[in-house]
Amino acid sequence: MPTPNQQLRSLLKPNAGIVIPGAPNALGARIIEDAGFPVVYMTGAGVANSYLGGPDMGLISVSEMAAHVAAFRDAVSIPIIADGDTGFGNALNLVRTIKLYERAGASVIQLEDQDFPKRCGHFDNKSVIPQAEMVQKIKAAVDTRVDADFMILARTDAMAVEGIDAAIERMAAYREAGADLMFVEAPRTVDDLKRIVRELPGPHIVNIVHGGRTPMLPQGELAQIGFAGILYANAAMQSAMLAMKKTMAHLKRVGSLAGAEDAVISFDERQKFVNYAQWAQLEKKYADS
Repeated sequence: MPTPNQQLRSLLKPNAGIVIPGAPNALGARIIEDAGFPVVYMTGAGVANSYLGGPDMGLISVSEMAAHVAAFRDAVSIPIIADGDTGFGNALNLVRTIKLYERAGASVIQLEDQDFPKRCGHFDNKSVIPQAEMVQKIKAAVDTRVDADFMILARTDAMAVEGIDAAIERMAAYREAGADLMFVEAPRTVDDLKRIVRELPGPHIVNIVHGGRTPMLPQGELAQIGFAGILYANAAMQSAMLAMKKTMAHLKRVGSLAGAEDAVISFDERQKFVNYAQWAQLEKKYADS
């Protein structure tokens, strides 16, 4: 029987167009799995936003992120693509990051070529490390992984800093260094998307951000262009934030949930998502007789 890593490798082929929702926490991952998605993305921005209440500016630590990977792994059975940011430093820091993420249960780690500390890919004022340095970091990641099917997703943010030609050149070098999957962040036009896939053979991920810089094309069109995966990294979190904001505004205005019952998940369904019945059964099994 194929492992989760092998399952994901077989899924993420050119033109597959697999929609990959992101979650900021284990509960979000479980909701994504329950909806029928075959893979979940652990979003670094989402973890920083939800866990710290802070921005995606390199504030979260590798230990905190690895703990979230482990929580995701305990919560779901589907493969996890985990945001590894810059690897949290140089090549040596990255070696430790690879070990922590793989042991925690990720199937893919995403690594980007921004300076440390990084910024959200759709923010301004980004900077990138030299191409040669990132090549060495990719090689370190490949050398460190234990399972050859633990995949390296290389991301470049060079497009916003150096232009599309440089971004394509960088990604070709990262692919040659051993990256399994490619991710050019924040293309601005459909022509950019097509050129990236055309000039860089292999499986690509595209990041669709609500309010971001990349065209929000339909799944079928992105698959036809050639993308293996279509990432909606923070759609779940942003929709949850809006729902919380609306419900809290109603509660403040009315003083109760009267009239907003449909906006709140039922108590029983909430318990289903946190496996209450399973834990209650264990509690009963091991209770003092």
